[in-house]
Amino acid sequence: MNPTTPLLELNKLAVSFGGRPAVHPIDLSIKHGEMLALVGESGSGKSTIALAAMGLLPAQAHVEGSIRFEGQALLTLREREWSALRGNRIGMIFQEPMTSLNPLQPIGRQVAEALTLHRPMSFSAARKQALELLDLVRLPDPALRFDRYPHQLSGGQRQRVMIAIAVACRPGQLIADEPTTALDVTIQAQILELIDQLRRELSMAVLLITHDLGVVARWADRVIVMKDGTKVEEADTATLFAHSSQPYTRALLGASLHFGAGLHYRDGRLTETISERRPVTDATAKRDDSRILLEVTGLQVDYPGTGSGRSVRAVDGVSFNIWEGETVGLVGESGCGKSSLSRALTRLLEPAGGSIVFDGDDITHRRRRALRPYRKRVQMIFQDPYGSLNPRHTVERTLGLALAIHGVSQRRERESKIRRMVDAVGLPSSALHRYPHEFSGGQRQRIGIARALVLEPELVICDEPVSALDVSIQAQILDLLADLKAELGLALLFISHDLSVVRYIADRVLVMQAGRLVETGDHLSIWTSPQHPYTRALIDAVPASHVPPPLTTRKIHRDIQAPQATPAFDLDAPVSR
Repeated sequence: MNPTTPLLELNKLAVSFGGRPAVHPIDLSIKHGEMLALVGESGSGKSTIALAAMGLLPAQAHVEGSIRFEGQALLTLREREWSALRGNRIGMIFQEPMTSLNPLQPIGRQVAEALTLHRPMSFSAARKQALELLDLVRLPDPALRFDRYPHQLSGGQRQRVMIAIAVACRPGQLIADEPTTALDVTIQAQILELIDQLRRELSMAVLLITHDLGVVARWADRVIVMKDGTKVEEADTATLFAHSSQPYTRALLGASLHFGAGLHYRDGRLTETISERRPVTDATAKRDDSRILLEVTGLQVDYPGTGSGRSVRAVDGVSFNIWEGETVGLVGESGCGKSSLSRALTRLLEPAGGSIVFDGDDITHRRRRALRPYRKRVQMIFQDPYGSLNPRHTVERTLGLALAIHGVSQRRERESKIRRMVDAVGLPSSALHRYPHEFSGGQRQRIGIARALVLEPELVICDEPVSALDVSIQAQILDLLADLKAELGLALLFISHDLSVVRYIADRVLVMQAGRLVETGDHLSIWTSPQHPYTRALIDAVPASHVPPPLTTRKIHRDIQAPQATPAFDLDAPVSR
């Protein structure tokens, strides 16, 4: 086939569910070796387009128009023909690895299965290549983790397994639906370099779905902007960032955090334009007379070992304080112990050593019933919104139960608090009577945030609370947290792999590596003069021009960075067809 002709082509594709349009007629084409980015807010139709191109839409979906891959019409394929195509010539990286991986099968076998389904090879040969693939995507100790199950890996590690499965057969078309959402900055850079190198070496086309405009600026050749199921703008990347023609696109750019700009929540709200930003008067900022709200000393968290029976230490002697009204950011690579630390602080895990003192009260080994007052005052926003929500409860019931359990007995009071919070996190009132599976990933994350904040806690432990959100909703949530912090004396422990987010929201930053804290600093010094080599490595992994500066005038200044000439991975590693 001529490499200048489209590899994947959508013509007037329209998708609806029960008569409700999800995607209005759209034209889209990707050439061999091209990376096309699809951006827009949650619910804009991006993932629906991806699922349509993979033949994975539910039976109730009504599809019109056409989809062609390598000249072949796809919408008329039978399931057997789709099965031969998926994972072979078209690969997909799904947004939520925990719900996409089989929880009953070791991760190594799942990678090997992607090979044996489409290649005539023995399991031993597939196992060898699966180990090479897991090493390729930088999963630590692939041989050790080959027989582990998805729940035994961190969120970032699970995402790397999904990427290994998607590229196992070296497809001609790769569809990447938020492929780096759960990854820290260093691994994100490696994965995107890997995807970019594969597409250049194999002339593989990539449809990249993302809410991270920094990723778009760095890697995409062209960009399509979606809103409410409609394509509002399409342009090459340089033109879109420098001369966007649509107000909606300019609004997305304006809401983006720019790592190099050094924006901080005290400078004003993200959802205001820079020229209109007013400094935030934060009465909860740490003062001389502030009290220590949370005091952690020598905390240790262990997990039972496998094989030898030796336990694995995930958190190793961590000590820090959080003051009343302070926001502390916690950064570090996937698997460094951040989430284990957060679960120990909420007593979802039993500490193996050390102490946790909240407002002068030692809760380290307090039993379940005695923890209830503490858990009302300390809430958590979880990293995986789907796994943390009860699929059988509506949004109203989820929030109502949280209030009822913690003593809000009056129905009218509960309803009032629920409606105010649902509105505050940007969900429509109609969401109250819907179930988790009826929402997009970003919308589910907002439900989790609402559940944590509806109790008006004093400390909120935020475990990647905006990782699944598009830039405009991310800005709204960060503004919401900053407002609540100022109004209610709220303290935050903010865990994130996105250094731009941490730089914006944190007063003080903790850097974690291999279960230990290696550096602490205020929100200025940690970025401008890092002392530990690991901290410097994290910061160096973020491009200096991560996202163009938000629109303050009609001009957007942007320096397009070319892909690195030196490959980060060895494509000569034997991954046979």
